[in-house]
Amino acid sequence: MPRDHLNREATYRFTLASLIGLILFAMTGGVILERQVLAAFDPAGDAQLDLKLIAQADGLIEEHYVDRSAVRPQRLTYAAISGMVDSLGDTGHSAFLTPAMVRANKQQLQGHFPGIGAEVRMRDKQVVIVAPLDGSPAQKAGLRAGDVIFKVDGRAIAGETLEQVVTGIRGRAGTKVMLSVRDPGTDRTRSVELVRAVIHPQLVSWHLVPGTRIADLHIAAFSEGTAKSLRRAIAELRAAGANAVVLDLRDNPGGLLEQAVAVASEFLSSGNVLLEKDSRGKLQPVPVEAEKSRLQLPMAVLINGGTASAAEIVSGALQDAKRALVVGQKTFGTGTVLQQFGLPDGSALMLAVREWLTPGGHTIWHEGIEPNVKVALAAGAAPLFPGSLAALSPAQLAASRDAQLLKALALLR
Repeated sequence: MPRDHLNREATYRFTLASLIGLILFAMTGGVILERQVLAAFDPAGDAQLDLKLIAQADGLIEEHYVDRSAVRPQRLTYAAISGMVDSLGDTGHSAFLTPAMVRANKQQLQGHFPGIGAEVRMRDKQVVIVAPLDGSPAQKAGLRAGDVIFKVDGRAIAGETLEQVVTGIRGRAGTKVMLSVRDPGTDRTRSVELVRAVIHPQLVSWHLVPGTRIADLHIAAFSEGTAKSLRRAIAELRAAGANAVVLDLRDNPGGLLEQAVAVASEFLSSGNVLLEKDSRGKLQPVPVEAEKSRLQLPMAVLINGGTASAAEIVSGALQDAKRALVVGQKTFGTGTVLQQFGLPDGSALMLAVREWLTPGGHTIWHEGIEPNVKVALAAGAAPLFPGSLAALSPAQLAASRDAQLLKALALLR
């Protein structure tokens, strides 16, 4: 039952208990301790002092703060937890999720969710679009990776949490939302009206490039079923006579680690997909999966600033193995393995428990993947994905503004 429905005294007790319990939860590797264990627990001096400080601050707010309507125990609890996670410095990755955010995250990984179809994260206290999904309302409205959202339905969002912003953006399918965004490259602002929809992203799509036998293969996200969809697409493009592949990972926000390993294994015959580094600095290789079909065709990989997380793993693995030339712009730089720790009220901590590196030892976190061939899109230009290629003639493709795709095609030819 939501804590807002509990009486004030009971809620206050739960606020402090849950906050202390969460600290112990982190100290003990994700184990929720019972009250008896809490009473017997004797942490080091500094940790004990911290618990007393938190309890004292909580009590002072409850007893003395003049605006009684603002003293909301659940909000205080969530803000305290969020503050602890934010202090780790893993902005936009490690996070505290409210119950509503947990549900939304699950829907997204399952491949269907309501909203505008864009991955957003907090970066430098600004809400940034990591990537619009292919065919989504966000993409159709012209939102691009890197755009900074500063207003939602005319309301300035400065100082709001990511959850508050996302809650304002999400809504019932068919309803409208107005976003005001700023292009960090040009500092230009614009307002965009979007119609919300239930998003069913096509995880993998492909099409032969007009006038060629090169397959443009696009992976939109690494959700459940991505690897299975990829295997089906590979079989189709082989049957169509493709002699080379452009693997397009632009505006791919990532997703599940196991899907990234399975996808990379479709293109690599041996070696590692990535290295995982734990908190003690120990490296654990994650090898290529056995018994894959192994596509052997020449390849190029497209990346940009919206390429993140699992998509960076795949592009880094193919680059280090010299399996493909990587073309485009530096990726987002999300390089930690998230583990979700559920909390008793349905909320959760998403914590970076390991860091991943490319097989060659390159750090992705905060650094991203640098392309072998750097190519930027002109201002206002958008990537061409397989669904758009079907309607183009060879001449129209050559005249398009997707310089990254055109460069990849030239390299493969």
